[in-house]
Amino acid sequence: MGQIQAKDLTGSMVALVTPMHADGRINLEQWTQLIQWHISCGTQVLVVAGTTGESALLSAAEISQLIQQAAQLCHGTNTWVMAGTGAIDPAKVSAANRQAQADGAQAVLVVTPYYLTLTQRSLMHHFKQIADESPLPVVLYNVPSRTGNDLQAATTATLATHPNIIGIKEAKADMQRVEKLAKIKNFAVLSGDDGTFVQAMAHGADGVISVAANARPKAIKQMCDLMQLGQVAEAELKNAEMEPFYQWLFHEPNPCPVKAIMHEAGLMDDGIRAPLLLTHVSKSDLNKYLNPIRKEFSSL
Repeated sequence: MGQIQAKDLTGSMVALVTPMHADGRINLEQWTQLIQWHISCGTQVLVVAGTTGESALLSAAEISQLIQQAAQLCHGTNTWVMAGTGAIDPAKVSAANRQAQADGAQAVLVVTPYYLTLTQRSLMHHFKQIADESPLPVVLYNVPSRTGNDLQAATTATLATHPNIIGIKEAKADMQRVEKLAKIKNFAVLSGDDGTFVQAMAHGADGVISVAANARPKAIKQMCDLMQLGQVAEAELKNAEMEPFYQWLFHEPNPCPVKAIMHEAGLMDDGIRAPLLLTHVSKSDLNKYLNPIRKEFSSL
């Protein structure tokens, strides 16, 4: 497939969960099955070891193993592998980027530093240093609700001039910001918010890195395809049908709900790393959400 470029980052992408046994060990058999499912569904990019994948609770060796297996399975397909490598210390990010390349990833997703309160100037320096050293193309990740740092559109536009920075996952549901970012040439703008990604694409975003796509990859891809074809009304109608599911997935901290419903659907065991706890799934929730998930998965 060659070197990944901004133009390749379009449509439906998934922030993959990490399936685990009940004792918290990674279930590599289910990891393989999930990846094969996404490949068959036409998911454009698999994000490995992101927030949804419990990256903060995985060891470096575990992340390496997950990337390697994903890369092997995606080799020769139309699905790319992007590794989450963000950290506070840029030296740690650079080391993780080098390891991700060695493991077969084709791009890295680098979140803004967290806990520390940083100026735009500091964020600019942080990402430029990382991009200078990265052997893989860099996708910025802005999620101020989690990190406390907001990468402003003007800062992103300046960073986008770096030849090794090819896009951004923008999780702030600000359509004026999306419109500004979408004007940047040769730069992919990806929504990081399931509930507003169709709206973001209507304002110029190229696609979405989705949590919901873990359980409903075909539905998310179909909406992305419709938006790319200009069939906005149909995409919005299907999106409206999905809105209760989006809300349910985030009524407790991610990835607790999505892993719980995927477990109930028989897609994975009930493992999750402490201090996270699986969400309780009520009978009414099961009645609403299980059959569509099982129907999509049964096509594998």
